[in-house]
Amino acid sequence: MTIQVGDRLPDVPLSIAAADGPKPTSSSEYFAGKRVALFAVPGAFTPTCSARHLPSYVDKAKDLKAKGIDEIACISVNDPFVMAAWNKADGSEDIVMLADGNGAFSDAVGLSFDGSKFGMGKRSQRYSMIVNDGVVEQLNVEAPGEYRASSAETMLDQLATA
Repeated sequence: MTIQVGDRLPDVPLSIAAADGPKPTSSSEYFAGKRVALFAVPGAFTPTCSARHLPSYVDKAKDLKAKGIDEIACISVNDPFVMAAWNKADGSEDIVMLADGNGAFSDAVGLSFDGSKFGMGKRSQRYSMIVNDGVVEQLNVEAPGEYRASSAETMLDQLATA
């Protein structure tokens, strides 16, 4: 079942891809006590993710924080070393990279898919959400192959009307 607005995030292991190496955490620990703009991508360094999705959040980070977002996080079914390298190449200090290496978070929120026919294995769907102290306030899931609903611009529009 896919997570819904008003649901509490399930507690699963994650890893923060930090400059000095991976930092183990859990979803309940990471999201506790803060309002987070979370966006999920099918894979680090993949075309739409690198050309449009991550850059939208890098470009709009200050605007999102001005609207009451404490942290901005990107999550993908990649290991923390890949996520750290992607942040170094295309991200910024404003984005926390969360590695969902085994896809536990994506599975637990009901937003994973099988990309095996593309040689990619288990992946996360493309989506964004606003999470306030572990509870989903806003959820934007993209249709397969789409990129619009989960952009930073869409999230800013939602925050402006909230």
